[in-house]
Amino acid sequence: MPKPSRSKPARKLIKRDKSPERWRNLQERATALSRWDTEGGAGLSGPQQDAVSDARQSRTPALTDAELVQLHKRVIALENVMIALLARAPDCELSLVREMAAYISPRPGFTDHPLTIRAAAQMNHLVERAGRFVAPPC
Repeated sequence: MPKPSRSKPARKLIKRDKSPERWRNLQERATALSRWDTEGGAGLSGPQQDAVSDARQSRTPALTDAELVQLHKRVIALENVMIALLARAPDCELSLVREMAAYISPRPGFTDHPLTIRAAAQMNHLVERAGRFVAPPC
């Protein structure tokens, strides 16, 4: 009886997209994401709006609706994870979160950055929300 012949698995050929437009889109997305590290270009003296030209800002690809929804879900999940962790945190760690919120708040002589102000308020709010939960011992 002849053995059934087994064919080798077909290897998929991956063709890398090296088109200039694709490369440019990837670079623009990387530039947009790198601005998150500096809170949209904020420096020690506040937002540096003059440093980034309007033409460069307009080339930055906007996030799609799907990307925004995914980001929104991740933020909600992270907030809830932080609340759960802070509910079990000792007082020294809770005070550290409050201290960090005070640290990123505007200091005298510096320009206020609205995102940083809201971030500090959100940090304090997370600590308050965590205090509403009684965490059972591990």
